[in-house]
Amino acid sequence: MKNTADNVVIIGASHAAAEVISTLRKAGWEGKITLIGDEENLPYQRPPLSKAYYSGDINTDKLAIKNPSFYEMTKVGLVLGARADSVDRANKEVVLENGTRVSYTKLVLATGTRARLLPVEGADAPCIKYLRTVADVDDTKSTLAPGGKLLIVGAGYIGLEVAASAIKQGIEVIVLEAQERVLARVTSEPVSAFYQDIHRQAGVDLRLGVGLKRFVTKEDENFAELADGELVKFDCAIIGIGVIPNVELAEHAGLACDNGIIVDEFTQTEDPDIYAVGDCSNHPSQIYQKRIRLESVPNAVAQAKTAALSICGDNRVYDQLPWFWSDQYDVKLQTAGLMQEHDEVVVEGDVAARKFTVSYFRGGKMIALDAINSPALFMKAKKRICMDLQVDN
Repeated sequence: MKNTADNVVIIGASHAAAEVISTLRKAGWEGKITLIGDEENLPYQRPPLSKAYYSGDINTDKLAIKNPSFYEMTKVGLVLGARADSVDRANKEVVLENGTRVSYTKLVLATGTRARLLPVEGADAPCIKYLRTVADVDDTKSTLAPGGKLLIVGAGYIGLEVAASAIKQGIEVIVLEAQERVLARVTSEPVSAFYQDIHRQAGVDLRLGVGLKRFVTKEDENFAELADGELVKFDCAIIGIGVIPNVELAEHAGLACDNGIIVDEFTQTEDPDIYAVGDCSNHPSQIYQKRIRLESVPNAVAQAKTAALSICGDNRVYDQLPWFWSDQYDVKLQTAGLMQEHDEVVVEGDVAARKFTVSYFRGGKMIALDAINSPALFMKAKKRICMDLQVDN
């Protein structure tokens, strides 16, 4: 299909990277493929880090997205443990931190996100952790034995998933959240109230609407000083206050960025030879009639497929319905669509039995749904949302 000297370079060893590789070969790409990743690991799953991997239910082997043989069969050049420093668009080269230059015909940026740092005094202490990599989780787990005290700052998906995993291991958990309810950015009050209840029932010390002033160490003991002066003792703290898209490579290369790397409906940047996919990209959604940046594996995989096909000359518009999931205790939350800007909320099912749905409407049309332990209704809602918003998914 292409000259065998051509080279598709992918920056970021992720779900998206694995899908780009797979789709390129299936679509007939005969040229080179080079994968650049700043970790030594082959692409691995990130969602289980705060769930099954943290709780010890799976090991590192189960995290792998593809077996090592996959990269041999697809003849991928692996450049792992190497950080990309810049993109030289004029010469079509990726420059690594060690000065090595990697030429590309097409470049795919799958740079993902990084943890948002907590801007308070003492947040740089060794006992303060962020969970983004396998090494982060291993480091955190090595400092906490059953009976230890874990402080989590932030009651978003990551914070609550870690809380559930830690409780399962017999660790005492305290969660601090500045908002008046958990998951305030991503869901409605009925769902927030449900998760607040199940975490408290499990033994989590959940504190809402509290401010964190600083971290202090006294006589070899760690404390979080709250806005009201209370000192909360802990052994290890995990910060989960959101993420920031990694757009620096794109920005320094002169590509447009605004809450992510700006791409078109084919995941192409303003440079026709550079694509951006996954959590780092900001794409136009025909479904919601606005630009969005999504932090989800389904989005990353689907965008990666779109980019790979486009590279092979098969342009297909990317406009899939966003969907997400979260596992906490015996509860699976599946979310279809985006609930922001809704004007009606409908709760159906048995909340006490942990099996119900929350539907979101705007102008009488369903725009999103949260399904708690209701997979069949989740699938049904995905179809209805697409019908109501007149999209083909």
